[in-house]
Amino acid sequence: MSENQTPQSSEQDPHAELMKSVEEDTTKKQKLIKEVKSIALIIIAVLTFRSVFFEPFRIPSGSMIPTLMIGDFILVNKFAYGFKVPFTDVVIGDKSYDPIYVVKRDGPKRGDVIVFKYPKDLSVNYIKRVIGLPGDTIEIRNKVVFVNDKALEPHEFDGKKIMDDMDDKFKGYNLKFYKVKTGDVEHVIQQDNDNYYKVDFDKITVPANSYFVMGDNRDFSYDARYWGFVKHEQIKGRAMFVWFSLIFPFGENPAKFRPWRIGTPIN
Repeated sequence: MSENQTPQSSEQDPHAELMKSVEEDTTKKQKLIKEVKSIALIIIAVLTFRSVFFEPFRIPSGSMIPTLMIGDFILVNKFAYGFKVPFTDVVIGDKSYDPIYVVKRDGPKRGDVIVFKYPKDLSVNYIKRVIGLPGDTIEIRNKVVFVNDKALEPHEFDGKKIMDDMDDKFKGYNLKFYKVKTGDVEHVIQQDNDNYYKVDFDKITVPANSYFVMGDNRDFSYDARYWGFVKHEQIKGRAMFVWFSLIFPFGENPAKFRPWRIGTPIN
């Protein structure tokens, strides 16, 4: 080595070390910000999808048996009756907001199974079948429903298969099963032949922008016969099909898994 050459120092430049540390911290922060943004976008996309297109719901009660069983998980079409601005159909605290429609379609048809905000407590969701449309007259005589003075004739059939899968809390009742056509929809209802509490219902006219709904488990359904009408703005969507069915092993009902109900359309 020449006498004029200076030996290279084995020590690192402190300034360079500091700059490297700052760059690494900046890179970590950028990665973290990028990850947070990605997660936030995914959450917003999922919530928007649920708000506008499809939303899952779980059936907690037996008011729609035998169409829907306790523990059914269903998918609801949120744009069946109109395309809504995301997050306008919400409940915040005690305040419920009506949806703002970008495109408003025709309302529910007779026979549609709908999910809606319970009119007496808008923070709670109910599911029932549409029986009466705006302007219809509704009357019940000896448990037979009349729409515009025309009976929805019930036709009794053997419901043994339904009873085999019946939730335990209803097995002790004197249940009868009937095929009924509501609008263009053929479906099944069940009635307790020993229940005479709500046999008749005086004739009423459904107001504008409102619907009269009932449960298919007619003698065990808390519906429009008791609390009135559902407004169009309170409707969240139309029930489509069962995508899962499970009663969890806690609560008043014993655990039960019904894989055969997966994919069942809701008519």
